[in-house]
Parts: sequence; C-alpha cells; structure tokens
Amino acid sequence: MKIQPFGDRALLVSFEKKIDPEVNQRVINLYHTLKASESFTFLTPAYCSLTVGIDRTKYTINEATELIRELASHPPTNQMAYTRDFTIPVCYEGAFAPDMDEVSQITGLSSEEIIKLHTEAQYRVYMLGFVAGFAYLGTLPESLTCPRKKTPRKSVPKGAVGLAGHQTGIYPVSAPGGWQIIGQTPILMFDTTREEPNLLFPGDKVKFRAVSEDEFKLILLKEETGIYHMEAKHG
Repeated sequence: MKIQPFGDRALLVSFEKKIDPEVNQRVINLYHTLKASESFTFLTPAYCSLTVGIDRTKYTINEATELIRELASHPPTNQMAYTRDFTIPVCYEGAFAPDMDEVSQITGLSSEEIIKLHTEAQYRVYMLGFVAGFAYLGTLPESLTCPRKKTPRKSVPKGAVGLAGHQTGIYPVSAPGGWQIIGQTPILMFDTTREEPNLLFPGDKVKFRAVSEDEFKLILLKEETGIYHMEAKHG
C-alpha cells in the first residue's frame, strides 16, 4: 500500500496497478474502514486506488497519512456485509441494441451467442466514474471483448448497456460515449430522489437477465411509479 499527496487536500492510496478482484477488494475494505472512522471529507474508490479527502483544519498531510495506516491495520471483520448481488433486466432486441450487428462482426458470434455469454457471466463493480453512477463492470468473457467505437456517439440513451475492451457498463444518464451498445435496461441506475442516488457501488456483483421489449416497458412503468422491486440480495 502506497500513500502519497494528491493535491493539498487529498491523499491517494495505491495498491498493485492491475484490474484484479482481490486488489479491488482491498480498496473496498479500506474505503469502508475509513468511512466508518468519519475522519475524512470524501472517499473515492477506483480499480486499485482510493482517493481520500482531508480536512486541513484537523490534519496535516503527514498526520492524515499516519491515521490511514493505523486504520488500515484494522480491516473490516465482515467483508461480505458490504457485498450486494444484483440481477438487472436488459432488452437486447432491435433499437435497444444498435451495435449488436457490429459486435457480432467483431467477435464472430451470433446475437444469440452474445446474449447468452453476456447473461451467463457474473460481473464485479470495480469503480464508478465518467458520469455520475456509471459502473465499470468486469470481466467480460474473452470472446466478447471488443474495441470502443471509432466515432463516439454524441448521445447514448439512459440505461444503455455497452461493451468496451474487457468491460461492460450501463449508462446511468444520457451522455456522449463510444461503448458498443448491445442492450438497454429500464432500471434507474442513478436517481437523485433516492437517499443514495447510485444503485451500484464498487464491490457489488451484477448479472444480467434478458427480457422482451414488452417486459422492458412494464418494468420501466413500474420503475417510474416506484413499485418495481429490484432483484438484489446482500452477501
């Protein structure tokens, strides 16, 4: 674990520089430990690092560094308490999947094979970023890996499910983007009316479930009226 200044009001805590579930779990464990201490102004977990905000009226850089090291020596006793498993419905049909044909050409797989592989795998939320609530999920089955689009779209719809490299992700809001879009979910990934706007958080596990266009519309209606019950469980 390496700790270094990140500006004058933050520290960057770094672990091994690789996309790896064990490394990411160390980041998540430290996040929860530091959060429980209520000693820092903000905490931003990423793949293999944690950015820690410092109240400079309370701590110097050196004091904050030593505090992090001290707290890190007492990790959470129950990692599973922080893990949530989600099953997210996705429609992979027609207009919901504008890049399905392109992904099929890149991978050599049929749309049915792409959907089967995408829904059979379980993914880890490694980090949030790009726009509020955008979850980077990994790792894709090797046969589904494909590059980003050469020309990004000016607007990708909210709920779009895309592929890029070894990752899959869900656009929480309409935004520009270059991921290969193979489906769309009716689930609100980011909602400012909720106590916690983000649905997903680093460390969560995600599986996708294929739904028809009719079921997509039904779930969307339930989401918008607040009566849809997400398939999720702790631990």
